[in-house]
Amino acid sequence: MSEQEKNSVEEIVERTTIADVYRAAKQIQAVAKRTQLIPSPYFSELCGNEVYLKPENLQNTGSFKLRGAYNKISQLSDEAKAKGVITASAGNHAQGVALAAQKLGVKAVIVMPATTPLLKVEATRALGAEVVLFGDSFDDAAAHSAVLQKEKGYEYIHPFNDVQVLAGQGTTALEIIEELKDVDVILVPIGGGGFASGVALATKSVNPHVKVIGVEPEGAACMQQSLAAGHVVSLPVVDTVADGCAVKTPGDLTFAFCRKYLDEIVTVSEMEIMSALLSLIEKHKLIAEGAGVLSLAALGKLKMRGKKVAAIVSGGNIDISTISALIDKALIARGRIFCFAVQLPDKPGQLLKVSEVLAEENANVIKLDHNQAKVTDSFKKVQLEVTVETHNQEHIKRIVAALSQHGFTVTKVY
Repeated sequence: MSEQEKNSVEEIVERTTIADVYRAAKQIQAVAKRTQLIPSPYFSELCGNEVYLKPENLQNTGSFKLRGAYNKISQLSDEAKAKGVITASAGNHAQGVALAAQKLGVKAVIVMPATTPLLKVEATRALGAEVVLFGDSFDDAAAHSAVLQKEKGYEYIHPFNDVQVLAGQGTTALEIIEELKDVDVILVPIGGGGFASGVALATKSVNPHVKVIGVEPEGAACMQQSLAAGHVVSLPVVDTVADGCAVKTPGDLTFAFCRKYLDEIVTVSEMEIMSALLSLIEKHKLIAEGAGVLSLAALGKLKMRGKKVAAIVSGGNIDISTISALIDKALIARGRIFCFAVQLPDKPGQLLKVSEVLAEENANVIKLDHNQAKVTDSFKKVQLEVTVETHNQEHIKRIVAALSQHGFTVTKVY
C-alpha cells in the first residue's frame, strides 16, 4: 500500500464516528429485526460468566449481513440506484444484498461460483436478484463481477471493506448495549473484518470500558496474523468448517478499524466450532452455521470470570447435509458415538457375546458390519465392526475394558 493510500485509509477511520452507526440504525429499522438477547444458563456455566446470545441467525435472510448491505444501498445516490448494484458472494452477503435491493427497488446482480449449491442460488433469485454463475471459486466470481461492474456501471457492494457496510453491521452492538447496559464483553466473529470493525467502533464509542473480542478459526486467522505483522497479510490457504469466515485477506479499511478499536483476537479449533454448534442445537434448539458459532466456541478461552458476556451468533444459513456431517463429527469428538472393530472366531454365538457385553454397559448399537473378507490372515476369523451410541469418553473406556475382560481385542475406528 502506498503512503497516499495509507493516509486515505487513516483519514476514513478518523472521520467515521458513532454518528455513522446511529444513522445506519435509522436507515435499517424498516427492514432489519431487533434480535433480542437470549440468556444462556448452559454457556454461562461452561465459562463461568453470565452469557447472552445475540441471535443474528434469526435475522431476516438468516444473518447480520442484511444490516450492512441495506445501509450501503439505501444511501446511494439516485443515479447510482438507477444503474443497479453488483457483488460477488456464495453466501450470506448475496442474500443480504438481494433483499436490500428488492426493498429499495434497485436492480441487483449477484455473481456466484458455478459450484454454488442450487439451494443458495435459488434463495438469492427468490429475493429478486439476477444471479450470474461464473467460475469454480469465489475469486473467479469476484473477478467476473469486476468486469461486469466496469461494463454496466453498477455500484459495487463490498461484503466487508466499506465504511457504510461496516457501520450497518455496527448497529448490532448498539442493540446489545441498549438491551444489556452493563455488558462487559462482546464476542464477534471475524472473516474479512467488517462485522468486527463495526461492532468495535460502535461499542468503544458508546462505552470504551466494554471489551470487544474478535474470534477467528485457526485455519483462517487472517486478521490476527495481519495485526501481529502490523500490516495486511494474505494467507496462502484457508481451511475451516466456518466457510463464512474462510477469508485469506482482510480489508485495508477493516484492518485499520480493528487495529484501532478491537481489544483482542482469539482463535478456535475446528472441533471447538463443531462442539459449539452441537451445544447450541441441543441446549437452545437453534440452528447456526459454522461461522455463526465462533463466538460460542471462544467462550471457554475467556480469561475473565463473573462478567456479562454477549456472544453474537452471526448466521444460520447451513444446508442439512453439512449440518448433519458437523453434528456427527462433534458427537464423535465428545465420545457420544464410538466405532470399533473386533476379530471373532468364525463360529456361532460370538456376535451374541459381544452384544451381551454392550447391553450390560448400556451401549446402544446403531450399526453392525460382520465381514469375513476383511480378515486376511486367517480363514477362521471374521471382523466385526460396531458403531454404538455412548455417553462420553469415560463410558467408551468402560466398554473397551469390559470387552477386553471377555477376551476381545478392540481396535478403535473412530
